[in-house]
Amino acid sequence: MYDPTCAYACHDALSEYQLSCSVPGDGDGHHHMGDTSRPAFVTLPDCYATDDNFLRSVSYCISTHCPDVPTSDLERYWDKFLIGRSPDQPVPKEPYTIALLHADPPPNATASYTTLLNSTALVNEQTYLSVYNAHFYFEQTETRQSTYGLVLLITGTVIPIACSLLRFVPFPKVVSSWFNAHFIDPPLFGRRHRNPVFNLAIMPTRGQAMLIAYFITINVVLSCAGYKLVLPNAFYGAKRDQLMVYIANRGGVLSLANLPLLVLYAGRNNFLLSITDWSYSTFVLLHRWIAILCTIEACIHSSMYLHIYLVAGFYSILSKEPFWICGIVATLSFCLLLPTSVLPIRQKMYNLFLSCHFIFAFTALMGVYFHIFHRFKHEWGYETWIYIAFAIWAFDRTMRFIRLARNGLKTAEITVIDENNIRVDIPGVTAQGHAFLYFPTLSWRVWENHPFSVMGTLMAQEPLKTSSPSTSTTGENTSLPYSDMEKAPGHSSALDLDGYITPPSRSQSFKPGLTFFVTTRGTGLTATLHNKKRLPVLVESSYSPSSLDELRTVPHCVVIAGGVGITAVVPVLRTRSNGCVRLFWGARSPQLVDAVKDVLGSSVLDPSIVGEISVGRRLNLREILEREVLEGSETAIVVCGPVEMADEVRAIVCELGRKGRTVKLVDEAFSW
Repeated sequence: MYDPTCAYACHDALSEYQLSCSVPGDGDGHHHMGDTSRPAFVTLPDCYATDDNFLRSVSYCISTHCPDVPTSDLERYWDKFLIGRSPDQPVPKEPYTIALLHADPPPNATASYTTLLNSTALVNEQTYLSVYNAHFYFEQTETRQSTYGLVLLITGTVIPIACSLLRFVPFPKVVSSWFNAHFIDPPLFGRRHRNPVFNLAIMPTRGQAMLIAYFITINVVLSCAGYKLVLPNAFYGAKRDQLMVYIANRGGVLSLANLPLLVLYAGRNNFLLSITDWSYSTFVLLHRWIAILCTIEACIHSSMYLHIYLVAGFYSILSKEPFWICGIVATLSFCLLLPTSVLPIRQKMYNLFLSCHFIFAFTALMGVYFHIFHRFKHEWGYETWIYIAFAIWAFDRTMRFIRLARNGLKTAEITVIDENNIRVDIPGVTAQGHAFLYFPTLSWRVWENHPFSVMGTLMAQEPLKTSSPSTSTTGENTSLPYSDMEKAPGHSSALDLDGYITPPSRSQSFKPGLTFFVTTRGTGLTATLHNKKRLPVLVESSYSPSSLDELRTVPHCVVIAGGVGITAVVPVLRTRSNGCVRLFWGARSPQLVDAVKDVLGSSVLDPSIVGEISVGRRLNLREILEREVLEGSETAIVVCGPVEMADEVRAIVCELGRKGRTVKLVDEAFSW
């Protein structure tokens, strides 16, 4: 930035003199040392490059104040930066060593700033010290805050990896279970996690809260640490002014440093998802909190500079400059992102949220970039943070396009299951985990998409018909063998499938394809699917949940699903051996149960796997978990369903863990 500092100090201390080639002006020329008075002359770059007295005075000052700096470094500074940093600036008419030779005999007097510099002169030592302090400590502060920015970026990447690696440390299972039950899995306060508090915000788990607390703490500490205030200082007349500028700059740099993490955590192709066992929902939660910190720091940067310019009397001039306008646009965009991203808007107007989020985020990033460009012209490297953020964003968007392009345009076949659920079949595509579906003909907003869990990956060439609503099971709460389910309309609210009888098999061919079960309640995009039969679809796949991989080593697994949440836990049912997993599924609609049975069949819904399917009434979760979580054996609990069910399971599992049961919770709910 100012290397070598002594050379920059010599230049700036002597550049305040009026030269013989200076011209009358209104103060828009070279004058930057903090004096609010406006000089009556302007010295242009060509004048500095050709004035003998200026070049010789600066060369002599450099030779006496930079004794330990290699001559090669001084010559490089002289050729590239003596006149300025503009790419088209003139070069000095003679090299540093030649100008120094022409300064012989050495000067023995200091010129007055009120007179013309008409001979080689000594630098004013008081002015030199003031300028040196300004450059040295400003650069020191800038270097420190760049380091602090790297600390944010690196720790935000490394800490999730380091924390996830703890799962490979062979701690005793009962100790891990007890620790998770106390410090990781429970909500920070109360019993709500998935169920929003006051329908406004998600209460983080205690493990998530630790990460959020870290990000808040590190941002506050780095915003307050590492300031050294020194006088005399050519840039600032008082330490208070110096501190205000330093804090404003620190806020701006930390806000920039948070941008790459902000984009990374929000991405579907976040590489941390595949390295860690953390859910996408966890990273999105961290994304929201980092967005708050980023916005606060941007506001600190903008508001403090507003105050500085108002006090100095520069606001009326600088507020018309492009850098100021772009900065205000960026700050306002950040501020608008927060209220338009609150939970009620995401839930009730998701498509509006998605569009506004993209527009405001892109405007903020572009505003920040042009704010930096118009202010510094790529001189100080602040734009590097923007490049990193855009690179992460471009990678995520490119991977999305690749996932879309390899599947091509397909046709979705829709079957109505009941008034709230539909089945979507997409032939010719393979995927696992979950996929994002685009229905370009449903809306002019062709970019809109929604995530759905993959229920099936093979489709029968001649699929069996699902039970029609007129023949589906309704009525009293009764337990029946699974084989009697279709025979007894009116008697299957609670079904114990221990008596499952496999239907007679017949020769049937299959083809690749995806099956999704979709809830169509509400007024959003998915609700419009209820009245469709066939329509074009784009499939962005696959996104496999890494949290299910570690379940392969757990001896006993209990799967609890609610409604179409059954789709998210199917991978567990497919990959576990019989006898090692138990399924408990609650559904409001018997038609949904029939439809799922047709897709999964006896190979998945084995009698040794299915514990209970409850139709029309709630599962007794406490009774199930206390019975299934065995003493002395590790048990994994996988849950996906309504938020109330997920929170109740979480509370019971944590309670069992605190009592000494060896239990592991996997919450497969998807949120954004």
